[in-house]
Amino acid sequence: MAGTEPQTMSAPAGRTLNLVLATCASVVCFWAWNSVATLGAFYTQNLHLNPATTGVLVAMPVFVGSLGRIVVGTLTDRYGGRAMFTFVLLATILPILLVALGGTLSSFAVVLGAGLLLGVAGTVFAVGIPFVSGWYEPSRRGFATGIFGAGMGGTALAAFLNPRLVAGIGYFPTHLLIAGLLAIMAALVWFLMKESPGWTRNNTPVIPKLMDAAKTPVTWKMCFLYAVVFGGFVSFATYLPTYLRDVYSFDPAGAGARTAGFALAAVLARPVGGVLADKLGPRPVVIVSLAAVAVLAWVVNLQPDGEVPAGLTFVAMAAALGLGTGGVFAWVGVLAPPGKVGSISGVVSAAGGLGGYFPPLVMGATYDAATRSYSIGLLLLVATALVALGFTAVALRGPAKTVHVVKA
Repeated sequence: MAGTEPQTMSAPAGRTLNLVLATCASVVCFWAWNSVATLGAFYTQNLHLNPATTGVLVAMPVFVGSLGRIVVGTLTDRYGGRAMFTFVLLATILPILLVALGGTLSSFAVVLGAGLLLGVAGTVFAVGIPFVSGWYEPSRRGFATGIFGAGMGGTALAAFLNPRLVAGIGYFPTHLLIAGLLAIMAALVWFLMKESPGWTRNNTPVIPKLMDAAKTPVTWKMCFLYAVVFGGFVSFATYLPTYLRDVYSFDPAGAGARTAGFALAAVLARPVGGVLADKLGPRPVVIVSLAAVAVLAWVVNLQPDGEVPAGLTFVAMAAALGLGTGGVFAWVGVLAPPGKVGSISGVVSAAGGLGGYFPPLVMGATYDAATRSYSIGLLLLVATALVALGFTAVALRGPAKTVHVVKA
């Protein structure tokens, strides 16, 4: 009886459509955001780059996309998801076209500058988290944010399709295709998406909102955890094609297919992490994720030989990271005070993006060409995951489950 009314009230008409639209918008944006990284081998060859320079190039969109999430998250509280999704999709078109121009002209400076602007695509996450959270009751926000988070599957599409599209239709037409998809998705969002019934515009100035979010203790705790799990996913998704080329001698298409498998495993695991966090509580989900990441990063460092052992190791790593991202953002949805979800999720998702910015730089700078080894970068990941595991186990204590809504 106690749960009947909340369940009825918590299922407003159109929420499934809006969740689907938000997730599809995220897929297209992540595809565009990862377009430079998935063609790292192309740029290395055509622009005559060394591993360190390639690392800078593929990480550039991650850097801007991460910082931009802070502002975009607060703007979403003010203007709503429909307007901000449309803005991000349309604003990504010009950078994609500039990337196409830079690659065609074989200009490192143009591609690097365009990659800087392309970071706007990565801000889509800070739009979607408060938007989909508004459509779902607290006890199901892990599910909702997990499904939306599966939009990072756009990285899988980029990894699998971009090298093949470049080989099949050409470099410039590939980027025109991505630009066209962004425009189509922007139109669908603008005409079909709507805000949740309970959404109200928050006109608090951006700077005070960010300061308020910064003063909320949960913000920094979740920032650290998300920097590890989502940052780990982003860094692997962006640098894995280069890693597989350097360590396992895969060609661009082969490396892209395997990177797509990695991203897909993380995408499938993310909503599972959200659902498990709803049922068991976020803390045990995050603990399991971090423990698995530490162990698997050590195994990756050992360079398992053979297609099956190496493949299973990377897929397991992706699943562990995906599980953790779902668990951490379920935690954010539960702990963030009402009216602050956008600003807090913006700061947290920015930390996650920044967590994915630095590892490719470290990997490129510490690569040992003589032994074809990335040991330093991988061992740093092991150490970071262990620190985060200890922090979660010792410092983050509290209710194990979400108790905001009582169900029958």
